[in-house]
Amino acid sequence: MTDRPHPLIHILLSASLLLAMAFSPVAAQDGSKPILHGKHWVAVTGKPLAATAGAMTFQKGGNAIDAAATMLAVTATMWDVLGWGGETQALIYNPNTGEVIGINALGVAPTGATPEFFRDQGMVYPPEFGPLAATTPGTPGGLMVMVAEFGNLSLAEVLAPAIQMAEGYPIEAQTANAMEGRRDILEQWPSSTRVFLPHLDPDDPEKRAAPRAGEIFRQPDLAETLKKLVEAEREALESGMSRKDAILAAYDRFYTGDIAEEIVSATREAGGLFTMDDLANWDVKLEEPVTTNYRGIDVYKLDAWTQGPVMLQALNILEGFDLKAMGFNSTRYIHTLYQAMNLAFADRDFYYGDIYMPPEIPIEGLLSKEYAAERRKLIPEDHNLLDYLPGDPYPFQGEENPFEELRQNWQLNPPDAEAEGVDGFQQAGVMTPDEAFLAGTTSIQAADADGWVISVTPSGGWIPAFIAGDSGVGLSQRMQSFVLDESLNPYNVVEPGRQPRVTLTPSLALQDGRPLMAFSVQGGDSQDQNLLQFFLGMVEWGMNVQQAADGRGHIQSHQMQSSFGAHQAEPGRLQVSEKMTTPYTREQLEKMGYDVEVVDRVYNPTTAIWFDFETGTMQGAASDFAEDYGIAW
Repeated sequence: MTDRPHPLIHILLSASLLLAMAFSPVAAQDGSKPILHGKHWVAVTGKPLAATAGAMTFQKGGNAIDAAATMLAVTATMWDVLGWGGETQALIYNPNTGEVIGINALGVAPTGATPEFFRDQGMVYPPEFGPLAATTPGTPGGLMVMVAEFGNLSLAEVLAPAIQMAEGYPIEAQTANAMEGRRDILEQWPSSTRVFLPHLDPDDPEKRAAPRAGEIFRQPDLAETLKKLVEAEREALESGMSRKDAILAAYDRFYTGDIAEEIVSATREAGGLFTMDDLANWDVKLEEPVTTNYRGIDVYKLDAWTQGPVMLQALNILEGFDLKAMGFNSTRYIHTLYQAMNLAFADRDFYYGDIYMPPEIPIEGLLSKEYAAERRKLIPEDHNLLDYLPGDPYPFQGEENPFEELRQNWQLNPPDAEAEGVDGFQQAGVMTPDEAFLAGTTSIQAADADGWVISVTPSGGWIPAFIAGDSGVGLSQRMQSFVLDESLNPYNVVEPGRQPRVTLTPSLALQDGRPLMAFSVQGGDSQDQNLLQFFLGMVEWGMNVQQAADGRGHIQSHQMQSSFGAHQAEPGRLQVSEKMTTPYTREQLEKMGYDVEVVDRVYNPTTAIWFDFETGTMQGAASDFAEDYGIAW
């Protein structure tokens, strides 16, 4: 992109800028809640009861890692868009070493999960739900490894609130209604019916089958499984094992012992593919995250097995623009943001996948500032770009692209996708395109006075979850994020032992080597769009952490391939806030080729912690969009 605008667009954008200058983002919005101020600790997550459990853990003497693990256990028990058999991703700042550590607790495709297998089932992608949608469970292992490596407390102390809740807690309306809304699917599996639909009456199909809001919801099978983990830890401690080794003994019981046997046998009986070796051979990986520097701030994400590097790529592109000069939510600002995100997401759609199996992902080139400069040149000044391809990052790491022909023939919506339509991709149409776009996930942030900071984005096993027999464990639905055709993404073709590329994306930012913020959000493919705008809200637009977390001025692009269901893109679709954009701006965006959808606000339940360098305290925030909640002390 040149620095000198086209004369016509110069006139349009100048007018838009004048409006935007009078439309200060901070003046135009107040935070929906008070900022959480903490001297000792902050705990923020997706449910009020889970935040309470985090606070209880801090009061027991736990650190931020213990508190986050407790909140993870409770949110999984509460089915806060995840279950115990899902996946967990985290970034941890270790104050003792100054390092940021990645936690990769994403499951893998089981034995027999090949493109040929799914095609023989008449599928275009792996299914959205059920035993064939499940990768190996990751959340239990991720939780136990985090506590063993970085926590202070025992596994028994960390799991105590979750066990209490599994024995019975007053369920919220949102979760209870999700159970009722998916009863036609849940009724396929007796184990899921028993848990989610306790009032099912075959003689009265009109009667509510799920619990009602406020009713005590009980999961005795899950409670028993969690108690088995505590029992394994206790027996190991009594035999003389260290705290860490005792927690890992519980890990072994889950992945190689009687719990694994129940999960495998129940899944196979229902038509799934798990073997005992699939669970025993899986492990949690501690890894080095990826990072970029944006105007003096180091932003950390997990590697390209997540979509996290998308935000780093977008920041690299946007760093070449004077965003403040454009004006918040001006025509030019929204257009530039939309284009940068779409160029980064095109690379995600083609290049991201399992970093531990070939082909090797060109992450060095993808995150190169020079590569971002080349991508930046593609952004047009006066229209939405539709005829673009994933870029070629290989020359920026001194290599040739092994998939250049596939790249040149890549399409945002391939012809066979358009021919098949939605029904050809979805097992039974369980999710609408918008539901698929926002699928899954909760978020967890915790920090303490000793300097430990953690950001977690767990997911998988959301309702309607297949519960594996008497284990009480609801399995992941992450297989649907694979592709069967390498022309769509040669790095993400389903294969036994491979991790699918996921949308889940915890975030940390450091300045001068010190934690500046921890942030993450729910919402499938929308996550890094919202996190990018949260970050810009604080760094570029001077918002406080609650205002930025509320994200009332966020925009949303749907011009990328969905990671769920039909994997469809919606080119040109742009959601904007009615209150945070002017009619003039919306009119000009439509003239530039955007399909502008005016909403009250886009979906963005962000949770965050900001570190105030001047006072040495922590500031927490949770968007008021959903049920996210925080507590600080």
